[in-house]
Amino acid sequence: MSVTQQQVLDALAKVASPRGVALTNANVLSAITAADGKVFFSINVDAAEARAWESVRAQAEAAVRAIPGVSVAMIALTAERKVGAAPAAPPAPHQHRHAHGVQPVSAHKPPQSPASPMSKQAEIPGVAAVIAVASGKGGVGKSTTALNLALGLRDLGLRVGLLDADIYGPSVPRLTGIHEKPKLNDDRKMIPIERFGLSIMSIGFLVEEETAMIWRGPMVMSAITQMLRDVAWGTLDILVVDMPPGTGDAQLTLAQNVPLKGAVIISTPQDLSLIDARRGLAMFRKVNVPVLGIVENMSYFQCPECGTRSDIFGHGGARHEAERLGVPFLGEIPLHMSIRTTSDSGNPVVASEPDGPHAAIYRAIGTKVRDQLQGATAAA
Repeated sequence: MSVTQQQVLDALAKVASPRGVALTNANVLSAITAADGKVFFSINVDAAEARAWESVRAQAEAAVRAIPGVSVAMIALTAERKVGAAPAAPPAPHQHRHAHGVQPVSAHKPPQSPASPMSKQAEIPGVAAVIAVASGKGGVGKSTTALNLALGLRDLGLRVGLLDADIYGPSVPRLTGIHEKPKLNDDRKMIPIERFGLSIMSIGFLVEEETAMIWRGPMVMSAITQMLRDVAWGTLDILVVDMPPGTGDAQLTLAQNVPLKGAVIISTPQDLSLIDARRGLAMFRKVNVPVLGIVENMSYFQCPECGTRSDIFGHGGARHEAERLGVPFLGEIPLHMSIRTTSDSGNPVVASEPDGPHAAIYRAIGTKVRDQLQGATAAA
């Protein structure tokens, strides 16, 4: 049964704000996304009033969950301090969890010291290791690399999952050719979609491809937490997480939620990309996440007709940067037509051309990642 925005608004009209007016008349609601039984929105209030609004958020959540056909609800309370206002009192540190997701219940908190323990970290049941594939900027082929790396790890005999956590620009649905929606099991957890021998989940499975994800930080954090915790991942040796580019809320949420075994940084050879790669590497180090290494993507262009090689973006920059920063260099991936065409067609090169030279490159990178994870486990 499809759920409409009007149904959501009708339900929220029965919820009163702390001022006594209907929630729909309180001028605090973000745009509401409602499709295929999934409902997303936030309640935006001043930080000084956050405590009073949490009970309203809980009532709104209950009202939305009661709508027939709602299967997933992500409702965040976004609290911001007005310019010149005194800081709000510290919010309660807990979160409220229910069958439809994990919802943030407090205003923004001051950032923790980089050296402080990640007190909320908890293993994902059945998942032996979680690794992040990240980049300092977009457009470097991070998602294509994450998918083919996951397939390379699969070819090594490992049970592998892939989580597309790129909230603002999920690419995995297009890269895998998956158009179906995830189903719920008896515990109301989402069942990942199986494709190419991988267990795959993406925020792109829950929203339409052209939907603009205009979400504040708490909504991003809530969505990523739900993708981690409310998915029936089963038994996995490695969960590969395709992160959004940058060093923001999504990266911190992942590091604070699960004990990451490591991060793989994707860069191109050119200086602009390397500058941003340094920032990404520095962020993971600050939150005590081991950097498994750097991959130089689009390392060179190889003409499919004559085989001539051209270093369009320069060459070797990522290798030199890895040496300078004292992290492993995992390998070079060329800019090649077959990688692009197989990605666009939803049939990644490691799966469609398993005996080709590019699949061998991704498997070699996967081997280095696996060996580092095994070495870290043995040392621990």
